[in-house]
Amino acid sequence: MQAELSYGDTKISLPVIEGTEQEKAIDISKLRGQTGLITLDNGYVNTGSCESKITFIDGEKGILRYRGYDIKDVCDKCDFLETAYLVMYGELPTQDQYDQLNADMGDHYLVDEKILHIMEAFPRTTHPMALMIGLVSSLSGFYSAQTKTEAEQRNAVMKLMAKMPVMMAWCYRVLNGLPRIQADRDLGYAANFLHMMFKDPTRHREVDPEVAKALDMLLILHADHEQNCSTATVRVVGSSGVNLYTAIAGGMCSLWGPLHGGANQAVIEMLTRIHEDGGNIPKYIEMAKDKDSDFRLMGFGHRVYKNFDPRARIIKKHCDIVLSKLNVNDPLLTLAKKLEEAALNDPYFSDRKLYPNVDFYSGIMYKAMGIPTSMFTPMFALGRLPGWIGQWLELMADPKLRISRPRQVYQGSSLRSVESKVADN
Repeated sequence: MQAELSYGDTKISLPVIEGTEQEKAIDISKLRGQTGLITLDNGYVNTGSCESKITFIDGEKGILRYRGYDIKDVCDKCDFLETAYLVMYGELPTQDQYDQLNADMGDHYLVDEKILHIMEAFPRTTHPMALMIGLVSSLSGFYSAQTKTEAEQRNAVMKLMAKMPVMMAWCYRVLNGLPRIQADRDLGYAANFLHMMFKDPTRHREVDPEVAKALDMLLILHADHEQNCSTATVRVVGSSGVNLYTAIAGGMCSLWGPLHGGANQAVIEMLTRIHEDGGNIPKYIEMAKDKDSDFRLMGFGHRVYKNFDPRARIIKKHCDIVLSKLNVNDPLLTLAKKLEEAALNDPYFSDRKLYPNVDFYSGIMYKAMGIPTSMFTPMFALGRLPGWIGQWLELMADPKLRISRPRQVYQGSSLRSVESKVADN
C-alpha cells in the first residue's frame, strides 16, 4: 500500500506500514531525500518513532495489552515478576525460568555499601526522585557498564530489577532518619519492598498479604504504556549507545516531570486543597467546569484513553479492598470517594468521558499504604522499570537502530553581519 504526496510539480509515493492490529503509518524516512521536505509535529503526537512488539493501546476502545495479553487477564493470572519477564523478553516464563528469575533477584539484592554513602551525602530535604536518578546512574560506576552482549544485558537487567526496590526503600528510610532494612529473598517482589520500607526492627510483624497483592497489581498496571514521554526518552538516550543504567536514569528524569509521573501526587495535592477549604465538593466540581478557574480535576480523563482507562477499572476494585482492609481513618481518602461519586454522577464529566484514571486510584492506594506523597513518582518508576528495560532491549536488538536525531523548522534570524555594540572592542 502506498500514500501519494504532491508538492508543487513533485509527486512521490510513500509506503504505508500496517501493524498487527491494523494501525497504519506512512513511512517518511525517504521524504527529505526525495523532496527536501521534513514533517513538523510538535510533541511528536502523530509521529511513530519506532516499530515495537511490546504494548498495544487502543485509546478509543479502552484497550491495553502486554505482548498480546489483555491487561485484566495479566492482573488476574500473573504476578509482577511474571509480567516483568513477559514485557522484557516477549513470553510468560516457564516454571524453571520463573524460579531462576527469583533466584537471580535474590542474588542481586545486596547493594554496595558505598551507594549508602551517596544517599547520606544528600540533604534530608532532597526529593527521592533526585536521589534515585543519581543512584541509578551511579550503578554504571559500581558494576560493569558493558551491555553489548546478551549475557551482559541480562546481568545488568537482573541487577537493576533487584537493586531498584532496595535503593528506593533505603532512600525513604535514610531521608527520614530510619535504619536500613535488608532485603528478604523469601518474600515476593512487592512484599519485599513493603518489608524494606516499613519494617520496625524492634518488633516482628508480617507484611499483610492483601496489601502486598494490591501493590503487586499496581506495579503490573504501570509496567509499560507504549511510547510515552519517559519511554521515548529511554529509547532516545539508548540510541546513542549508552549502557542500560544510564538510559533508564534518562527515563527517570523525564518521568519526574509533573505532566508525566507526578499525576498521582497531584491528586493528593488536589484533595488536600479541597479538604483545607472545608471539603466543599460541589464548589470544586463547579470550579472544574469553569474554564476561567485555576482549578483542574486531577486524576480524571486521559490523553490516550478517550473512554474509560482500562487500568482504572482494575485498580478501583483493589482500592476498595485495601481501604476496607487497612481501615485507615484519613479524611482525604473519604473525600476522594465523595469526589469520585460526585464526578461520575455529573453529566458534564460523563458526557465528556472524564472518568477517574489510574492516577486517581493509585494515589489514594499509596496514601492508604502509608507511602508518602514524595515517593509516588519513584513508585511509578519501580512499576515502569520492566517496560523501560523491555523497550531498551528491543532497541538494542533492532538491526535498523540509528541514533535519534529529530529535525527542526528554523524560525530565527536569517544571515546578518556582526556589528559590535561594545566600546573599544
